[in-house]
Amino acid sequence: MKAKGPAPSDSEQSRKPQKRIPDDMESWKKLLAVTIGLDKSFEVQVREMVFGGRRVALLFLSVFAKDTALTEIIKRLTYLEPNSSLDHDAMHMFLENYVPAVQVKKTDSFPLMIDEVLMGNTAFYVDGEPAVLLIDAKSYPSRNPEQPSLEKVVRGSQDGFTETLLVNVALVRRRLRDPNLRFEIMKVGRRTQTDVCIGYIDDIANTDLVESIRDKVKAIDIDGLPLADKQLEEMTVGSRWSPFPLVRYTERPDVVAAQLLDGSVTVIVDTSPSAILLPTTYFDLVQHAEENRQNPFMGTYMRWVRYFGISVSLFLMPLWFLFNQERYLRPEWLSFVGADKSGQIPIILQFIIAEVGVDLMRLAAVHTPAPLVTAMTLLSAILIGDIAVKTGLFINEVILYMSVSAVGMFATPSYELGLANRIVRLGLLVAVSVFHEIGFVVGITLVFLYLAFERSFNAPYLWPFLPFNAAAFRDILIRKPLFANKKRLSIYRTKKNRKQPV
Repeated sequence: MKAKGPAPSDSEQSRKPQKRIPDDMESWKKLLAVTIGLDKSFEVQVREMVFGGRRVALLFLSVFAKDTALTEIIKRLTYLEPNSSLDHDAMHMFLENYVPAVQVKKTDSFPLMIDEVLMGNTAFYVDGEPAVLLIDAKSYPSRNPEQPSLEKVVRGSQDGFTETLLVNVALVRRRLRDPNLRFEIMKVGRRTQTDVCIGYIDDIANTDLVESIRDKVKAIDIDGLPLADKQLEEMTVGSRWSPFPLVRYTERPDVVAAQLLDGSVTVIVDTSPSAILLPTTYFDLVQHAEENRQNPFMGTYMRWVRYFGISVSLFLMPLWFLFNQERYLRPEWLSFVGADKSGQIPIILQFIIAEVGVDLMRLAAVHTPAPLVTAMTLLSAILIGDIAVKTGLFINEVILYMSVSAVGMFATPSYELGLANRIVRLGLLVAVSVFHEIGFVVGITLVFLYLAFERSFNAPYLWPFLPFNAAAFRDILIRKPLFANKKRLSIYRTKKNRKQPV
């Protein structure tokens, strides 16, 4: 027997799609009390007035209402003579002649009116009319665009996304004045009604990719997305227990603009200061805007240094541990590698404790007030590390290689990929501890096979390495001059693959 869900509340009953706006103000207010909490929730306000011999009311949320715009509307309506007659189609006359607002639309749907008011718009109601005017007179709390803390550049734009969707779209539009740029907006979440925007360039982006992303977003049926883009990612890309990120997050509008020109699709979620880029590959996650802010030679050098740092963060500690266990594997020029003493606890436990310790320091830095972060970091890194070595709990080599690996992890542009690489490093350490050289080889092979079979919106995760594309792989290794980038070497199968004339 099929289980029955909970009975719909009075508010849900009042917001059925077929519900129409009543033409009596008292009935309208009673419906508002049941639906949106009029007279119970302090920010739900109804301002009643009389203009032109008709009772009118403004329904708005005081926390979103733009006082100057609403005051100007009321001032304009006071010009109506008290004895003037608006009996015939009063709503139309207000819309055409007396409401001085740029964005105004008329509706007779009660659920739509409630949704618009919850977004911050104002509903203009006239007694005796089964409709309202929806006026865009809202002001969201927001901050000014600032340089993203995770994607800083020495030179270049210092503006980044904020928590306001309209600001984020404007930052991208400012860089892409293409008439083919499209931003489709939809709402997700039965209760949160979160605004989700899909951006793409219509004559470049693959149509199947755009439709796939659009369909997945529309198919989400959940109470809400209070954590914005992260929860949207889990509902669209998948909820598997994969440590590797299958989307690319960025807080830079110039990065979004560049990726859109390459055929990518961006998803911007209201209340989130970052945008999602789809699909993504492992090599997309290790790119940084700073490389393109320098000349091609220095950009290529910085890219190789970053690749070296990521490789060190993955393999340095497992390799040292392997050479320390199996000394016959060391080549002659690495004869100095290894520890003469192991400390009071096994080396594998030292590595695990050090890894957890770095994570604890990272979490402590996040939750510590800014003026105290430097003091806390120095206390943790110097005093605790020094005392741990002097007491024999750790050996010097563990602290050294752990520090070098941590620097490589922090050099990874994608924060999520850096955390995933840490899990891989821990797995390799455990494999080496248990199975020695076989564990190291098998561990790397399993990770490689896992990444080879991973996909992001049906795009191979290791492209252009697998499947191999020589031209695109060359672009991964070398930051070519802009005039040499004539084609879109993209996994997105773009409609147009030519950037500039040959």
